[in-house]
Amino acid sequence: MSKKIKPSKKIHSLEDARKLAKKRLPKMFFDFIDGAAGDEKLSELNSSALDQIRLEPKVLRNVEKRNLNKKIFGIDYDLPFGFAPMGMCNLTWPGADRMLANESIINNIPACVSMASTTSLEKMYEFTEGRSWLQLYIFQDEKFVMELLDRAKKTGYKTLVLTVDVPIQFRRAKDDKNGFTVPFKIGPKQFFDFATHPNWSISTLLYGIPKPMNYETSKSGNKFVRSESRGSTDWETLKRIRDAWTGKLVVKGVMSQEDSLKIKDEGADAIQVSNHGGRQLESATSAINALPLIREALGKEFPLIFDSGIRSGGDIVRALAFGADYVMIGRPLMYAIGADGAQGLRKIIEIIIGELSTTLGLVGLTDINEITSDIVAQKFFKDMKY
Repeated sequence: MSKKIKPSKKIHSLEDARKLAKKRLPKMFFDFIDGAAGDEKLSELNSSALDQIRLEPKVLRNVEKRNLNKKIFGIDYDLPFGFAPMGMCNLTWPGADRMLANESIINNIPACVSMASTTSLEKMYEFTEGRSWLQLYIFQDEKFVMELLDRAKKTGYKTLVLTVDVPIQFRRAKDDKNGFTVPFKIGPKQFFDFATHPNWSISTLLYGIPKPMNYETSKSGNKFVRSESRGSTDWETLKRIRDAWTGKLVVKGVMSQEDSLKIKDEGADAIQVSNHGGRQLESATSAINALPLIREALGKEFPLIFDSGIRSGGDIVRALAFGADYVMIGRPLMYAIGADGAQGLRKIIEIIIGELSTTLGLVGLTDINEITSDIVAQKFFKDMKY
């Protein structure tokens, strides 16, 4: 059962949330949320590329009533966005997973549970009242992955998100500088960081030190090592996962037309266009620039989910106009929780929904499902038709 939460009075914008989270959290964990690969320019590019997309306002339309309901995989959700998979969320604030699950129920949207979640997949399915999707990586030891698939089936999961864009983890300078590793190693630097953020430290000690619970509850004895290689993942791996999983299969982290066509041929039910929020190949293009190319390659009917760089309700509208069927968001949620816990999360979601509904009306539409590339200012993208 969901719990009603009052929105934070401290937050009036995403930047407010980011600044508050930076003050409230240990530097190590704020930088883990905020950071990206290499020089971090790709993360900035993801957002700036979305911002460069200009929409065309329309006038003298009756837009008093607006519908934001969106269907994907035959399920009706109340909003066109859900929660992206994020590992170790309870590092942001104790109980973050429960906060996300609560908002999943309140808003009737999917919450994708990371393989590295600080709450087990079984508990998250219970907490979201069945709205969870499960995200997996493939490691060299596929027995553990198959064990998780079996657990997911028994629990009732219907959608699996297979992340394929991290065969090798790109260097993240802030994590290196802060000594952020999983399993954790606490030295003088980390101890000082925790000591200077007593609210977080005391709350975390009282709640319990976060652990990757899908590993902790595994019968195989596998331990989560963040730097472990996934380099052996290939097309045969995808075939084995497709054969083993009878539910909906989303392949996440796709930026190539060529790859998207082959993934479709291999039987995936959807593709998630993503550059991992700018946390992998630093020289990649922005995810939003890849989206219309992949839509063009796959045609209008194949389901496309999008993430990377979404910071507002307007960004969600832009992604839908560029060919996405559904959108997932991540970092804004962590900023909000880091800033003011459940109340911060409630406020940011309210802001995003408000921006989304307002943008829809200002481009002359009353239904989120009516969005096409026609709302994009044609002088910027003359040839787009999706």
